[in-house]
Amino acid sequence: MVGVAYDCLANPLGAVRSSFEKVMASDSDLASFDGKDWGAIDLFRNFLFDQSGLSQVPILNHKTIKWVQPNTLVRFRGMIQDMLGNEFYAGAYKDGTVWRTNKFMDVSRFPMGSSSDMRIWERRLIYCVPVPGQNSWTESEAVMYRSVDCEFQQRDKRPRSGDEAIDSMDSLVSSDGFQGSPSAKKMRENEHPSQATQFQESITGSACSSSSWELNIDRDSLSCIVKIYDSPESDLKLNEVFEFVGVLTLDSEFQVDKDEYDEFSNGFGEDALVHFPPNKVPRLHCLIHRKLAVHDLLQHSPMMEPKPDLVKGIREALLRHLTAVLGNDDLAAHFMLFHLLSRVNSRVDTVAVGKLSLNLTRFSKESVSVFGTQLSLAIKNLLPFTHCLPLTVEYLNTASLAPRKDYETNRLTTGVLQLAEGTHLMIDETQLQSGTLNSVGVENARLLKYLMEFQKVEYDFKYYKMEIPADIQLLILSEGKSNILPADLVLPFQPSSVGSSETVPTEALEAWRWYLAILRSLPHSIDSEMQKVIENDLVEARQADRSLGSQDFSRLLTMGRLMSLSLGEACLSLEQWQMVKELERLRRARLQLKT
Repeated sequence: MVGVAYDCLANPLGAVRSSFEKVMASDSDLASFDGKDWGAIDLFRNFLFDQSGLSQVPILNHKTIKWVQPNTLVRFRGMIQDMLGNEFYAGAYKDGTVWRTNKFMDVSRFPMGSSSDMRIWERRLIYCVPVPGQNSWTESEAVMYRSVDCEFQQRDKRPRSGDEAIDSMDSLVSSDGFQGSPSAKKMRENEHPSQATQFQESITGSACSSSSWELNIDRDSLSCIVKIYDSPESDLKLNEVFEFVGVLTLDSEFQVDKDEYDEFSNGFGEDALVHFPPNKVPRLHCLIHRKLAVHDLLQHSPMMEPKPDLVKGIREALLRHLTAVLGNDDLAAHFMLFHLLSRVNSRVDTVAVGKLSLNLTRFSKESVSVFGTQLSLAIKNLLPFTHCLPLTVEYLNTASLAPRKDYETNRLTTGVLQLAEGTHLMIDETQLQSGTLNSVGVENARLLKYLMEFQKVEYDFKYYKMEIPADIQLLILSEGKSNILPADLVLPFQPSSVGSSETVPTEALEAWRWYLAILRSLPHSIDSEMQKVIENDLVEARQADRSLGSQDFSRLLTMGRLMSLSLGEACLSLEQWQMVKELERLRRARLQLKT
């Protein structure tokens, strides 16, 4: 036989079985790997990375679901919203004298019969959703559709071997033999809708669930059940953002029946998948996964090292942009830059080191509609994940901020504060008027304050609370200093002109996104000499103002680190420390001014 038997992109299950059969044909002992990888993963790693096949794999979302075909290789990017536990399945069984496998699929391709030669393996189930607040510039539709088109082109060129004809259930050609580009396929589907198209229609036509468990399915969202194989539990954590590469299944034969429990389906009493019917939530059998950092979401990030000379030019341009957006308030622009670069880089006891929440005061309902809107748009164009929260009495009294465990469905019901690492949360407090908070409102206010102080979100498990670490940048716009949300930095907003809403060139936006994504993750240190200088300055400041405490000193150290990083430096210099002290002096002077 000439060439490869199966196409990793268009027929991944064939490649899995082919590799399994080769191992079994070499007299390997099935018990030696007991469900672990037998070499199939290496096959796909070689295709995806050594042969640069990753760019050919279509990204699965609510737009591309109508084009991709079942049992093909896809990529899904999303946040882990819930851990669904483990599932047992018939991983291998004997068909006469031949061992076959069901790994990476929902339904056996061959009748298993009642053979006693069967191996029960285990896989983990996780429920993933599109990242909350993900901005559209992180997704390149051209790349997605080009990838899908490439898939169809490769399928047209793929030779049909004798083995593939025998294995016809893996064929991706429709019953009428039609193949072609997505555009042509769509026209044909007007007559005979494909399974993927029917799946898309079932999503967009469905109303929101009336139960307390919400599947987060709408026209602009596609959730996914990801089945994980051969990976330790520590590799995947709640709220982390991952890219999963695996086999998409939309199996019409696979139906979950709540009344009939399959002994091989799950490891717990009630079938976990009963709340996720296949016609609403696709399954992805994961072959390879990787955690995504912010810079992985940049579409056209410049491939360059963050050298100080280069960084300083980008920094100056970004500061000019922020200053214009903030009505020529240069001081606010500097602190906004620090805020956008901040992140939790370590935890010491209960202290989240590195966070820098910002409270801009002196906003009114009128000014926030201008400057707040422009600032929100500017931040959306710079950061991948952003979310706005209108703080009103009504909102606090009715919103579900904390995720909670629903024991009736055995699911984790999401909340507003279940956000991915690096999310920016802007809170508009100017709409807050006098009123009475009910028990829900009091609890929600406490949750927000707890998040701001400790960078943790309390998950409600009914009988106990579980603290989940977070890394969320919080910006509060308020009339006076917020009493509900005590920020690390409070700065009276002092614009001298109307904020700028001019169009920013794409090249500049891409450079600023790269700047914020790369610099905030750089290592940083303070040498021994600078430590002595800082200690002496802090002692002197304490003697001059007895109200200064450990939180003030911690904030100044964080600002020093962010000043260095903003300039592309890994170590704090004396000049940079002097700049930090001057900014702090100007901020405190502004606080003393009467409104």
